[in-house]
Amino acid sequence: MSTPEFDAVLGRVASGIYILTAGTGDRATGMLASWVVQAGFEPPMVSVAVKSGRYLAEWITQGEPFVLNVVAEKQFDLLKHFGRGFEPDEPAFEGLAIRHCARGVPVLEDCLGYLECEPVSHIDSGDHRIFLAKIVRGALQNEAAPMVHVRKSGSNY
Repeated sequence: MSTPEFDAVLGRVASGIYILTAGTGDRATGMLASWVVQAGFEPPMVSVAVKSGRYLAEWITQGEPFVLNVVAEKQFDLLKHFGRGFEPDEPAFEGLAIRHCARGVPVLEDCLGYLECEPVSHIDSGDHRIFLAKIVRGALQNEAAPMVHVRKSGSNY
């Protein structure tokens, strides 16, 4: 299959790397997320794209709060840990230092910082669901530089 002439340029649209955590107790899990953008000042908002069909997309669609944990530039261990994904009943945080936010969602203690989010709305965009979420709390946990992700191709991760 050939790719559009803009595919290489689209892949160069830089993004950060985040660990999106959701759920509480034994049901808590996490996934890699890179399509996150600030979407408002008052109130503070972000947009987050999650691939359609992922169970986390359904949780957020139902209104479950989530946390965006900002990955620092040298935290490749987190990419490895969350890169393969987790089944709904599989423990996602073994070996990681976590605490829980006021809503019970895991926060990764070693990340650069975190944003606690409450979904406000969503729209389907082809193969992803884009969520608009209000930031209700957050904190910078260290002064490291954030990890930046640039793809070779705009047609896949």
